[in-house]
Amino acid sequence: MKFRAKIVDAACLNHFTRVTHMIAKLAKICTLRIRPAKLNFILSDKIASGGVRMWCELEQENFFSEFQMEGVSADNNEIYLELTSENLSRALRTVQNARTLKIKLTNKYFPCLTVSVELQSVSSSSRIITHDIPINVIPRKLWKDLQEPLVPDPDVSINLPLLKTMKNIVEKMKNISSHLVIEANLNGELNLKTESELVCITTHFKGLGNPPLVSSEGGAIHQLDSQPAQLSWKLS
Repeated sequence: MKFRAKIVDAACLNHFTRVTHMIAKLAKICTLRIRPAKLNFILSDKIASGGVRMWCELEQENFFSEFQMEGVSADNNEIYLELTSENLSRALRTVQNARTLKIKLTNKYFPCLTVSVELQSVSSSSRIITHDIPINVIPRKLWKDLQEPLVPDPDVSINLPLLKTMKNIVEKMKNISSHLVIEANLNGELNLKTESELVCITTHFKGLGNPPLVSSEGGAIHQLDSQPAQLSWKLS
C-alpha cells in the first residue's frame, strides 16, 4: 500500500482543515477511506447507543495538486485507515500560514499517517512541522461494515437559513430541553421546536425555497404533498 498527497492552494487547505475539525467534534475515532478519485471520512458509531453515523466524501481533484495511491491489490485499489480524529485535527491547526501540506502513509516503528506542514517565512528558508499520526490499517474482511449507508428518498427538500442563525437558536433551545423537533414543508417553511413541562418554543422560518428532490438512483422525485416532514433530534 502506498499513499501520498499534497495541497498547495490556500483555499483548498483551509477547506480541508475545516472538514477535519468538524469530524473531530463528532467522534473520537474515524475511518479514512482512500481511493484513486476520492477520500472518505467515515463515522460508524452504533446508533442505538447514541452514536453518530456520517459519510463525508471529498473529490481528490478538488483539493490536491498531487495525489498518488496504491491499494491493497489491483482488484481492491482502496485503503482503509482508522485514526483518532483529534490527532488529525490538531496536526492541521498550524496551516493558516502554510505554503504546502503533505500527507503520506509511512511506517515509523508503527503505521503512521505523516502530516508535514511547510510554513511561510520572511527569509528564503522554510520551516517544516511534521506530525506522525498513529493509525490502524483496517483488514479487507471488515470493509463491508464501512460502506456508504443506504438513505431513503426524502419527502421534503428545503434551503436552510444561515447556519450561524440556526446554531444560535439551537444553542439557546438546549437550555429548555435535550430534544429538538425539526419540521419542513414544500412551501419553503421550516420550524425548530422544543418543549418542556412548562414551556413550548417554536422558531419559524418562511420563504426558504425548495430545491428539486433527487432520488438515490439520481432521478427526480415529484413533490406533490405540502404536509410537513418531521424529525426529532437529541441535542448534546
